[in-house]
Amino acid sequence: MGKLQGKVAIITGGATGIGFAAAKLFVEEGAYVFITGRRQKELDEAVNAIGNNVMGVQGDVSKLTDLDRLYETVQAQERRIDIVFANAGFAEFAPLGSITEEHFDQLFNINVKGALFTVQKALPLLNDGGSIIITGSVASAKGTPAFWVYGATKAAVRNFVRAWTVELKDRHIRSNVLSPGPTETPMVEQQPPEAIERIVSTIPMGRMGTSEEIAKAALFLASDDSSFITGIELFVDGGRAQV
Repeated sequence: MGKLQGKVAIITGGATGIGFAAAKLFVEEGAYVFITGRRQKELDEAVNAIGNNVMGVQGDVSKLTDLDRLYETVQAQERRIDIVFANAGFAEFAPLGSITEEHFDQLFNINVKGALFTVQKALPLLNDGGSIIITGSVASAKGTPAFWVYGATKAAVRNFVRAWTVELKDRHIRSNVLSPGPTETPMVEQQPPEAIERIVSTIPMGRMGTSEEIAKAALFLASDDSSFITGIELFVDGGRAQV
């Protein structure tokens, strides 16, 4: 029997990268998974690749009407939720002196506002004893040139989880942050090569992580294997934030 047998999971940003790897693994472990993504083509491709026990719902987590449609779809399927993996995110480099309002708003709207309302709107459907996971980043703990607005968004969601651990304790809902280091994903591949090379040089293990490695950590936080773990930030980063 799989570690998530009979569970229902929401994974935002599930069409590519870490979200897709997690959705695939969760289904393999027995879950039924709803995934979201902004681009319908990539979402359809992800659903087809995973095969069974998955449904794609197109949407942008920074738009509350899109999140409403996601949870209306869950209700229409007569399902309740056991796992919320607020994974959708956006990253972009910009140094001090060239920060624009658009850069700031896009990062905070997707990474902070999106995570908050993904979780808040899930609460009426989230079973007691459920698991909330938010994708953070080592950038929240490391000062990285031109990447600190992104890092600030991830520091914000770290504080969300600390508070939710206390607020949701009577419902026995666990909340944790999963913080990858630099990981081989389509979003990272879009960043300037010199910036990625500089960051990789700071990883003690000497390489980037894979989406599958991060997905295995998400499975741990989603499953009963982590039944006495809440309020933490689990770094899966090759040691980058630790030394």
